[in-house]
Amino acid sequence: MGEAGGWAAMRERRMAEPGAKEAYEATRLAFELGRAVRELRERRGWSQKQLATASGMTQSAVARFEAGGTVPTLAVLERLATALDVSLKVGFEPRDAAA
Repeated sequence: MGEAGGWAAMRERRMAEPGAKEAYEATRLAFELGRAVRELRERRGWSQKQLATASGMTQSAVARFEAGGTVPTLAVLERLATALDVSLKVGFEPRDAAA
């Protein structure tokens, strides 16, 4: 069995474990939120330290968030949105059939 087949089989086994799909989804959301904030920060030409100061956070907390290492509270998201001068939009959308 090649490496790709080995990886695919291992992933399939892991995803079948209880709670794996939920954990994967939470990680995906954290990563996407972090990426979005990083892109907004970079568009402003700000460093992580500048965003941290503007949002009342530490630089290391901003770095962890941008890397997808933390799932923020709504209050933290609102502080980041305010610092970045954007509106925070939270909502629900139907899932794709392929998801």
